[in-house]
Amino acid sequence: MNSGGVGDSGLLSWLGARARSVWAKHDAQGDGWLPLWRHMEDSAWVAGRLWDGWLPGSVRGLIAEALPGGEADGRRLVVWLAGVHDIGKATPAFACQVDSLAETMRVLGLEMRSRPGMGPDRRLAPHGLAGQLLLGEWLEERCGWAPGATGQFTVVVGGHHGVAPERGQIKALDEHEELLRTPGPSGGVWRQVQGELLDACAAEYGVGERLAVWRSVRLSQPVQVLLSAVVIVADWIASNPDLFPYFPDAAGLSGEARCAAAWRGLDLPAPWRAEEPACGAQELFASRFALPVEAKVRPVQEAAFELAREMDRAGLMVIEAPMGEGKTEAALAVAEVFAARSGAGGVFFALPTMATGNAMFPRLLEWLDRLSASGGARHSVHLAHSKAALNDDFAGLMARGGRVRSVDVDAPVPSARLSSEDVRRAGAELVAHAWLRGRKRAMLASFVAGTIDQLLFAGLKSRHLALRHLAVAGKVVVIDEAHAYDAYMSVYLDQVLSWLGEYRVPVVVLSATLPTGRRRQLVAAYAGRAETDINVDAGPDAYPVLTAVEPGGTPITRCPAASGRGADVQLERLPDGLDVLAARLAGELEGGGCVLVVRNTVKRVLETASVFRDRFGDEAVTVAHSCFVDVDRAVKDRDLLERFGHPGKSTRRPQGGHIVVASQVAEQSLDVDFDLLVSDLCPVDLLLQRMGRLHRHQRGEDQGERPLKLRTARCLLTGADWEAEVPVPVRGSVAVYGAYALLRSAAVLLPHLDGGPQRPVRLPGDISPLVQGAYADAPVAPGSWTTVLDEARTGFERHRADQAERARVFRLGDVGRPGRPLFGWVAAGVGDADDTRRGRAQVRDSRECLEVVVVQRRADGSFATLPWLTPDRKGRQRGGLELPLDQAPTSFTGRVAASCGLQLPLQFSYAETMDRAIAELEQLYVPAWQGKDSPWLSDQLILALDEDCQTHLAGFSLRYSHSDGLEVTRD
Repeated sequence: MNSGGVGDSGLLSWLGARARSVWAKHDAQGDGWLPLWRHMEDSAWVAGRLWDGWLPGSVRGLIAEALPGGEADGRRLVVWLAGVHDIGKATPAFACQVDSLAETMRVLGLEMRSRPGMGPDRRLAPHGLAGQLLLGEWLEERCGWAPGATGQFTVVVGGHHGVAPERGQIKALDEHEELLRTPGPSGGVWRQVQGELLDACAAEYGVGERLAVWRSVRLSQPVQVLLSAVVIVADWIASNPDLFPYFPDAAGLSGEARCAAAWRGLDLPAPWRAEEPACGAQELFASRFALPVEAKVRPVQEAAFELAREMDRAGLMVIEAPMGEGKTEAALAVAEVFAARSGAGGVFFALPTMATGNAMFPRLLEWLDRLSASGGARHSVHLAHSKAALNDDFAGLMARGGRVRSVDVDAPVPSARLSSEDVRRAGAELVAHAWLRGRKRAMLASFVAGTIDQLLFAGLKSRHLALRHLAVAGKVVVIDEAHAYDAYMSVYLDQVLSWLGEYRVPVVVLSATLPTGRRRQLVAAYAGRAETDINVDAGPDAYPVLTAVEPGGTPITRCPAASGRGADVQLERLPDGLDVLAARLAGELEGGGCVLVVRNTVKRVLETASVFRDRFGDEAVTVAHSCFVDVDRAVKDRDLLERFGHPGKSTRRPQGGHIVVASQVAEQSLDVDFDLLVSDLCPVDLLLQRMGRLHRHQRGEDQGERPLKLRTARCLLTGADWEAEVPVPVRGSVAVYGAYALLRSAAVLLPHLDGGPQRPVRLPGDISPLVQGAYADAPVAPGSWTTVLDEARTGFERHRADQAERARVFRLGDVGRPGRPLFGWVAAGVGDADDTRRGRAQVRDSRECLEVVVVQRRADGSFATLPWLTPDRKGRQRGGLELPLDQAPTSFTGRVAASCGLQLPLQFSYAETMDRAIAELEQLYVPAWQGKDSPWLSDQLILALDEDCQTHLAGFSLRYSHSDGLEVTRD
């Protein structure tokens, strides 16, 4: 067995035959293997390249600040820890696993029992934990470290497989030394080899003298997390046999040639190196967002940009401004300043839903194009949610991103690099890099748009949590629609913000408006201060509002002027009855017009649409809600934008009367504009969001292009019994929002509904007073409401406390004191359930939902994709494609089928019903659709509809239509 290389250089020059014989990796399908010294050297080399050319400056700076030698010490420490991370493989407990390799070691004096002979105790010594103990012992014995100082460094070795050891595990292994060294004289041989390997790493990577200095260092827990994550990344790259081939084939390569070829083959894009804009706000926004020549930057945008420049250090900025004020563009402008100030290497844009993430992704790409207008920039980008591969923009980038290829030592150029012909756009080369894919690596890309879940997972105790922390620690984080997150999600969000503050990650929070108390919680969490020490009250009438704070600092507030865009909305109560509503709309639409009716449940959407179709005809009614298959939902969103969007972009606005009946999907992200709004009673901040879809754009002078009867903005408020002494919201709305929030909303709206000359809701002037009033503790309702409101409040507070308590079960703890090791920091967590149905349910306080792929079963028993699907962007037919039973579908057909994913509604989330549904769905098992040959359908639950698009499942009748989506009724 040859364990040498070209000459004895690098680690090999420090090692004798016994140390060279220790193995690290073995190819179970052949004879390939890798000696431990080689993997140590590979990993250390990769860590150095990650430090030099991939880690953002903000991450390097945080690590460097913890060490007396600054960046030089930071690089040495990262390289050394990566080098020693697998020292636990130099133990009998590990080495016994492959007989042939173990026998070679035995011949050289490293005695060990066979794997069966080790017995069940072997499980007490996973090689990460074993390495942690060996390194700690070496630091104490060879370097004179105090036992209490070693854990903050050795935990990086112990946790390199994603979970830092717990103290109980450490104690258990400490009591079984035979797992680390064979008892008797041969134990001395093991000890000598372990020390020789660690001595060699210390000498080769230049830390021998530094260890005496570092023993007085106290690493913060965030720094320990970052070190752990970098070592994990280095280990993963160095463990890829395509990049780092096994012996004996690679035994003759020099270490430098081997590693250089691997790095060329990987070809990771460098982080963004932002430059602070030297121009003013007007020039910046014109260049980044293609403003028309006559357009002026809005006051909120200019104020946010200037406030970012005024801050001494990048920190947290909360931007509260009306809908349509350009908060997204303001956030990206602030991100440029914050990234330049902090050394952040990218941006993560966190949005409420997959749909809003999909909508943001092309906007992010366009910004990047203009950001790199001079050309030459190469950035890694990613769309981070569980169905990202079905997004056409991202799929195009993935197709160009290729795969990580086997290395060619003599290759003159990177083998996985995109050619100039593959550059996606003229301004920047945007790469959906093959290595930066998958649940655990996706967020490591420089620029990411994704769901808020991806950020909340940084507060969820789960395996490889350190990677998520590394991903956000190197970026500017933008949190959109902050008002949309409930108390449960807020527990996770606030904890994540506290860690982001410790990492000094710049954060921009966007919202139409926030209650003062919630604004205070966000600022306090990030600043690491008690809420009682935080003053963010800008006054009830202050709006828009900018709030900024540096980590550990004192918040500052700015109140820029509104842009002048606004509207007065007449608010009117309407009895809750479909016949009443249909009759009213018949009168309103006599001269034509477009109406948006927003219901709080899908059931009410479908019931309303059915009555309207009978009254106005099928062509006059459109339905939009969350229970459509993915591809239908995307088509419907595009259709809404084309018909009801911006006057300069929409091309098919109905000329006669038309009604869109929608659920909450109409509240956010869609730039749609209607002449009249009908809404169920809902929390006031959400009602204001819905009002943002009413007269959103100017249509002629004084709205003269709208129908005469609809030129005044009006909202009809229904979904409640308004005749009762205290309004009684409909049951479905109470189930969604709770009675207390609905009654507080109704109470603050009373001045706009009752008495004297009715006062309209003035947008944006009334936004902040309404929201602050609804969410404050002060009484807002008539005295006659007191008993009902108090009862509702008791239920609300009980529910909120229960949410907060349940959220804390798997929520990450607080940042510990400097020097305290990360032992057990994700103990009692959720394992690998991060970006999965289980993980998303955990951070969203929702039941785990069933997701299915919907296909059609024909009368002859064959299967096909849904028949009405429209052609894709390339004109390829998608509807009615046959799904063969005897072979895997083509990649295109499989992707089309997978794009018909559907989340089943709440009825199927209850344990007994879910188990029954899964059992029934699993009866349709097609072997050809499973496995690597059918990646799109493998492991998916298939819901097969008959030719009438109906089926039965777990005691329910299901009917699906292109126009109405999924309807569920009990059998």
